[in-house]
Amino acid sequence: MIMETLTLGKAINLGLRRAMEDDAKVLIMGEDVGKLGGVFRITDGLQKDFGDERVIDTPLAEAGIVGTAVGLALRGYRPVVEIQFDGFVYPAYDQIVCQVAKFHYRSKGKVKLPMVIRIPFGGGIGAVEHHSESPEAYFSHTAGLKVVACSNPSDAYWMIQQAIASDDPIIFFEPKRRYWEKGEVDTAASLSAAYPLHDSRVVRPGTDVTLLAYGPMVRTCLDAATAAAEDGRNLEVIDLRSLSPLDMGPVFDSVRKTGRAVVVHEAPGNLGLGAEVAARITEECFYSLEAPVLRVTGYDIPYPASRMEEEFLPDLDRVLDAVDRSFGF
Repeated sequence: MIMETLTLGKAINLGLRRAMEDDAKVLIMGEDVGKLGGVFRITDGLQKDFGDERVIDTPLAEAGIVGTAVGLALRGYRPVVEIQFDGFVYPAYDQIVCQVAKFHYRSKGKVKLPMVIRIPFGGGIGAVEHHSESPEAYFSHTAGLKVVACSNPSDAYWMIQQAIASDDPIIFFEPKRRYWEKGEVDTAASLSAAYPLHDSRVVRPGTDVTLLAYGPMVRTCLDAATAAAEDGRNLEVIDLRSLSPLDMGPVFDSVRKTGRAVVVHEAPGNLGLGAEVAARITEECFYSLEAPVLRVTGYDIPYPASRMEEEFLPDLDRVLDAVDRSFGF
């Protein structure tokens, strides 16, 4: 075991590097991913070490980038596509839902499409319009796609490698405001020993309320659990990690224990992932619930100007308010 302290962004960088070392068919494509190393420097140094035929700077054309990656995947490569910002993915939406998601089904299982589409998502960095979206529900609703979201450096390091190794197309969401947060990563372990890609995970055990989150909101929920402990409340925090498929087993076990659940995400509440999670909990754990499943989400509006994003994004106080409301029933 060799533990290294890494930022989440550096962990993804090392995970990409390790995947490229292990398999010469792994390619990286995207806007400014090569010489610049990406706007967040996630691919920094990779073109220098692996060459411009494996780390490819593309034109500013998301539909063309994803369409080219489809062709490469069909020829046996494992392309990793970077969408520079979440709000830039929509020009490629047609390619993703009509080609990427459908090829395996269309070919009756004969054709696999091993590709990863990396998307920095969420707010909290003071960016301009189209740079702070949460589009995960669009892709989670699309049959044929798998969707995951990392929340910490260790998961980031392993999940990107697992996604690349998968024969299924995977949308890989990265919480951009957590890129600089640090954590311990065992970089010497083997990929086979990593936590399963599509499993949810209890990241803080508790007995009173279950907090459910993914991506950037996991840290917010952990902070809320720490604050609640000062008032004598013991909150359990679960990182969903995989948005499609959802791993609800640990969630059901937790809710049957606590009797209360709060789902937290940055995306708007209407038809968001939280609604699906709440519905499944209600279906499976109805007689264990002491209160309705509550949601803490972004508002049902276009993402606001950066000077207002702190009012838009769920924070510790809104999570704790939901916990208080749960105990009010």
